[in-house]
Amino acid sequence: MLITFIAFLQQVNVEEKIKNAPDNGYQIGVAIGTYLPFVLLALLAYFVYYKAKNRKDLED
Repeated sequence: MLITFIAFLQQVNVEEKIKNAPDNGYQIGVAIGTYLPFVLLALLAYFVYYKAKNRKDLED
């Protein structure tokens, strides 16, 4: 279900790629390539939030 949702967001048919994969190494690479953009986006959002929260010029 989650892979289908992520594939919908990226407009890539991940299930088709995994089905036609030559071996399990390719399946791992597809999974990493699918989740990595979302993980990086979450880390970037947290970094921006952390920096904004700790700004000194916003304190009274």
